[in-house]
Amino acid sequence: MLILSHPTGNAYTRHTALALWEAELLQEFWTAISWNPDSAAARFLPGKLQRQFARRTYLPQIREKAHLHPWREVGRLLAPTLGLRGLTRHESGYFSIDAVFRSLDRRVAKRLSQVEGIRGVWAHEDGACDTFRSARQRGMKCFYDLPIGHWRAGHAIYGEEKEREPQWAATLTGMLDSPEKLARKDEELRLADAVFVASSFTRSTLQGVPELTAPVYTAPYGAPSPSEAPPAQKSGSSRLRVIFVGSLSQRKGLSYLLDAVQMLRDHVELTLIGLKTGAECAPLEAALREHRWIGSLPHAEILREMQQHDVLVFPSLFEGFGLVITEAMSQGLPVITTSHTAGPDVISDEQDGFIVPVRSAQAIAQKLELLITQPEVLHAMKMAAWQKAATCSWETFRSTQARAVKEELQK
Repeated sequence: MLILSHPTGNAYTRHTALALWEAELLQEFWTAISWNPDSAAARFLPGKLQRQFARRTYLPQIREKAHLHPWREVGRLLAPTLGLRGLTRHESGYFSIDAVFRSLDRRVAKRLSQVEGIRGVWAHEDGACDTFRSARQRGMKCFYDLPIGHWRAGHAIYGEEKEREPQWAATLTGMLDSPEKLARKDEELRLADAVFVASSFTRSTLQGVPELTAPVYTAPYGAPSPSEAPPAQKSGSSRLRVIFVGSLSQRKGLSYLLDAVQMLRDHVELTLIGLKTGAECAPLEAALREHRWIGSLPHAEILREMQQHDVLVFPSLFEGFGLVITEAMSQGLPVITTSHTAGPDVISDEQDGFIVPVRSAQAIAQKLELLITQPEVLHAMKMAAWQKAATCSWETFRSTQARAVKEELQK
């Protein structure tokens, strides 16, 4: 039996928990918040917090296994509302996301001395170090969830990008981690018995990393259920409706998308959905005034927004997977993305999307122009993307994980 931990419980963690439960391997699930939208407390929370908490809703069988360590995470969610943003400052803030991860890590490490019959632990990057040390002392297996490429590969890309696009440098927050935090990442990787990644790109960034001795398993994330109706034919007279979903940072290659749209400005409408990183960035502020911008939406509303567009552009420079790729495809959108995402794992180039080089506004513009001038190609690609999404199942993701865990436990 395993203990799984993750403080914020994102989509793939929910499916990991379900995978372990289906395989009769889940003993406990440690997280910060397990939300019941029908509870009495739900009626008294402000709408914004209700939406935040609703993202922490789990299936009943997972809720039964849940052990909660909520206070740091509740503080992190409340602090901005109370005007106390300093308490969430990167790494140093008492309610920072780093503090939330470390606090749960310490609590799960302590738990391992209190419970019997545990054969392994599953923990997430930045929240595994203490858990893995405690597990190693007790002869337990350590399963490591690495959601994005190795930090050294990221730093190399960010360093190059600061030289190429200095006006966007302030948005590259991945360079802010302290030497102590990076050392913890290396220690987590060194202690792992198995590493789980979601894309071939993430796996490629681990080549030659000296701390890695464990096997690496690749389990691509799934897609939501495809929209019920097939994609409609686009009106030939309307402009191409382009959407981007993700944090508004240069890690996502945002400047290259904006440059591409500028090349085709009379033929394209752009919607940006995502939050700013908090750093001042003059070209980003100008873009948000020029184009339609939505800061945040619940997941279901993002999917509905996707249905109102023709193509998702996701030109990320450094990504673990990019769930918006499969989400957009499920709503009948072809995707233009780079090889530094899960694009090559899920997209058939020029059939249901396009793989373009990183840092190439010209390549993005060329693909957009093709879809503008050849509406029949756009419709065929929409249909192909919609059909492809049906084959990108979370069931496959879960079975791959469960099979790998059982294999490791038998060693």
